[in-house]
Amino acid sequence: MDERVPRSDEDLLTLVKTLSLAKFGLPFRHETRYNHRLRTTGGRYLLLSHDLEFNPLSVELHGNDELVGTILHELCHYHLHLSGKGYRHKDRDFQALLAQVGGARYAKPTGFRTKVSTCRYYRCLTCGQEYIRRRSINVNRWRCGRCRGKLTEFHQETKTMS
Repeated sequence: MDERVPRSDEDLLTLVKTLSLAKFGLPFRHETRYNHRLRTTGGRYLLLSHDLEFNPLSVELHGNDELVGTILHELCHYHLHLSGKGYRHKDRDFQALLAQVGGARYAKPTGFRTKVSTCRYYRCLTCGQEYIRRRSINVNRWRCGRCRGKLTEFHQETKTMS
């Protein structure tokens, strides 16, 4: 197998067609492309158009081996869907074919899923009850659940939300 990472969509299509014939014995007859908007996945199979899209950041971070594993994974979806068999991750047909061809079960993380959650802290002015929320709330609309007092937002770095 060529160790050169495909940079263009045409090179990617050539690699997908080669892997499809070599591993599945079936031709790939649709389109492939890099999709720069993919963030948390290595690739995806589009059910309506039967096209394959791949995350270029995943290829850049993890190299050609990760791309080949992702291509084999998406080709399992592709060939099983076109043949009318179970193409979803939970289906036995998919799991068996993925193990047979040696495709990747999961994509390696690209770093977008590890977002740090910031919390907002609110305190009742009447009874002192504290609330920790991930989303901001309108303190003019909402009241304390214990005493119906007015809420105010405050900042505290030491508390964590569980």
